[in-house]
Amino acid sequence: MPVSTPTHSGHVSFVGAGPGAADLLTLRAAEALRTAEVVVHDRLVPAALLDVANPAAERIPVDREAAAGADPGETTGRLLVRLALAGRRVVRLKGGDPTVFARLAEELQPLRDAGVAVSIVPGVTAALAAAAAAAVPLTSRAAASSLTIVTGHEADAKEAGLDFHALAALPGTLVIYMGVEKAACWARALIGAGKPAATPITVVSCCSWPAERIATGTLADCAAGLEQAGWQSPAVVIVGEAARSRPAGPLAGRRVLITRPVGQGEELAALVRAAGGQCLTVPVVGIADPPSWQPLDTAIARADTYDWIVFASANGVKAFAARLRAAGRDARALGTARLAAIGPATLRSLDAVGLVGDLTPADFRSEGLAAAFAAMPRGGRFLLIRADKGRDLLRRELEGRGHHVDEVVAYVSRPLEPLDPTTLAAVDAGVDWVTVTSSSIAEAAVRLFGDRMRRWRIASISPVTSAALERLGLRPAVEADEATAGGIVAAIGRWEAAAAARPAESSRSG
Repeated sequence: MPVSTPTHSGHVSFVGAGPGAADLLTLRAAEALRTAEVVVHDRLVPAALLDVANPAAERIPVDREAAAGADPGETTGRLLVRLALAGRRVVRLKGGDPTVFARLAEELQPLRDAGVAVSIVPGVTAALAAAAAAAVPLTSRAAASSLTIVTGHEADAKEAGLDFHALAALPGTLVIYMGVEKAACWARALIGAGKPAATPITVVSCCSWPAERIATGTLADCAAGLEQAGWQSPAVVIVGEAARSRPAGPLAGRRVLITRPVGQGEELAALVRAAGGQCLTVPVVGIADPPSWQPLDTAIARADTYDWIVFASANGVKAFAARLRAAGRDARALGTARLAAIGPATLRSLDAVGLVGDLTPADFRSEGLAAAFAAMPRGGRFLLIRADKGRDLLRRELEGRGHHVDEVVAYVSRPLEPLDPTTLAAVDAGVDWVTVTSSSIAEAAVRLFGDRMRRWRIASISPVTSAALERLGLRPAVEADEATAGGIVAAIGRWEAAAAARPAESSRSG
């Protein structure tokens, strides 16, 4: 069938995200969502992902299951046509890559028939996201020179199913999508076709969702029936030598709850996984714009009058850089002002936006910054970039030493709404450790999790955060020596090593 030439002002973008996480969005995907007028999404797309979209955009959930006598892809395609013909900018949001097992062909055809302009924004497909979560190389020169992706669910009308003899003979990695419910069928077929029953597998369930779960085993385990182990969909199974389990780390068998805002917990999660632990990511606060940009814009306009511009967080750096660009300015607008970052993560954020940090204290908190400026002559001019909540110790210290200090709010931290039942169920399935990286996160975590916090071991990032927890009636089990993600994981690892030497302690659940 010939493709019609687009003749309408409406436009549809098929946008891929990660399987379920806003921090797996590409820059193109995030930009498409921010400018969308309508977002058509699968019902399973999490709220955190939809929060990236234009707040004024209409959100329309669609079912992936077919209604009686109707193909769900074609039904969605006709909906997209109606929206586009009304002249609207439409994003069709998919939790993965739009071109991989996403009914793209069925949704595209009605749009092509109607002459609607279409673009496709690639996403992170589940195989890649799952491999990254499990730290499994899908290919390797030694063990896997090819990658094959198949579905565990064949379309009912398909004449020929999978060629299991061909799949069993492949020397590389095989990734099975949607394969948990029929694991026994395809695993037995692969073994019957000659694939060794001892072939390693890695199963990743609910990848990048709060309920993410990762385990390793063999093809024989699949043949016994993965569904009996209670694995939740969506899940993928990675089959092949590349999926062979690695030596256990110090956090093996431990489930760590990460509470940082969306897009800011990946470093911590990666370190937990590298130590052999499992991650449960449940942001308890959200980062939002301040009520007005005017104070920050005014400060940026006279940035060259300051001796020091001090950033208390990576969020402050991002907001500052965004407003600098919005004003049509760049680093030249800062004149001779020098830049201070409270810690390594903030320093990396400065580098990411093309700014060079001049000072990072040895002690990554306000006390460290105050000590670093202690020898500066009186009369200095400081600009402090901060959140709406936080300590004013640095301002008081600087003013007490005769300096002029301007403070501006670059972002606000807001506690999130009560957790949905699915997330709470994932939390209640078992947590050994909860990480707390700020006073505001401590308060929000207590509000959301309640008495659960008393059943978990708490890892605090700093003395300031520990003090906030103690004011809330909670005592952290460990406190990081260095206020970084690595410091938190190291502290947990030391506690676990010590507990392993005490059988009575190590047998106690979190």
